[in-house]
Amino acid sequence: MGNASPLINVAILAVPEVTASAVYAMYDLFAAAGRDWAFITTGKPGPSRLRPYVVSAEQAPVCSSNNIRINPDHAFDQCPEPAIVCIPDFSLAPGDNCAGRFEREVAWLRACHAAGATLASVCTSAMLLAETGLLDGLDGTIHWAYAQTLSRHYPTIRLHPNRALVITGEAQRIVMAGGGTSHLDLVLYLIGRFVGLREAMEVAKAYLIDWHDAGQQPFSSLLVSRQISDGLIGQCQEWAADHYAESAPVAAMIKLSGLPERTFVRRFARATGLSPLDYIHALRLEEAKQMLETEDAPIEAVAHQIGYEDASFFGRLFRRKVGLTPAQYRRRFGSLQRTLRAQVK
Repeated sequence: MGNASPLINVAILAVPEVTASAVYAMYDLFAAAGRDWAFITTGKPGPSRLRPYVVSAEQAPVCSSNNIRINPDHAFDQCPEPAIVCIPDFSLAPGDNCAGRFEREVAWLRACHAAGATLASVCTSAMLLAETGLLDGLDGTIHWAYAQTLSRHYPTIRLHPNRALVITGEAQRIVMAGGGTSHLDLVLYLIGRFVGLREAMEVAKAYLIDWHDAGQQPFSSLLVSRQISDGLIGQCQEWAADHYAESAPVAAMIKLSGLPERTFVRRFARATGLSPLDYIHALRLEEAKQMLETEDAPIEAVAHQIGYEDASFFGRLFRRKVGLTPAQYRRRFGSLQRTLRAQVK
């Protein structure tokens, strides 16, 4: 594309309780494409390549999840036709869906997609996008803490909760980002796709954005929620929380329950969603993550402390479940702790 190319319209949807930081970060980064790299390297801004604007059902202030007033640029019926529609995340309790909450937004998104726009969701807004029916039978992602909720309410979606970005649908006109700052990955991808790789890399370098190449897996908890419906299994969970590092913890839980082994395994899995052994592994690995973030003990010592005599087995299990090796995890997530400790000294 030459500098005379028309600006590409990018609509950023603002709904009640939207995350303001996502709205404005996406706005700033889209506006930066083609402009800011030239400015910081030559002192003269280059030509903008994308035209972002905030849109809502009505052109009235929208209150964000942290009570920041967002003033939309356009209402639906006055909005310039978008090539891209981005749906930032909004406040939604895990377990809830948004059926009936955004009927006008759902209708507008369907119309935009039918007119040829690419739709892009971030985090909880995958729930809103799912309400359109456009995700039925397709791949998708969402913040790892909402994966079970999305699967329960929209079971036809083939969910990939460990992926930070999923591109799917007819002509790949649906793009979904996982959670947290994955909206940055989303924006870089869309700039690269609609403007060019060079412009996407310039924005990444100008704003010091790291691509989440490891996906969401290293950031997620292996124990998303604890069941409360089965009191007997709950007692076993309480025991496991303090004794997971002991040898043969599953056998000890079976003895504590007083149930036959096969009955206990079925009942535990029904209550927690995990087998007893997988549950013990999850407890151990969550403790290992905490130790790797905050301590400098050798990895072999970490393995032994949480109950693994074979450090190589621990390393393979950690890599499979977390998506990084223990050493990689320590480098990525231990740096903040080390920096804070250095400041205290």
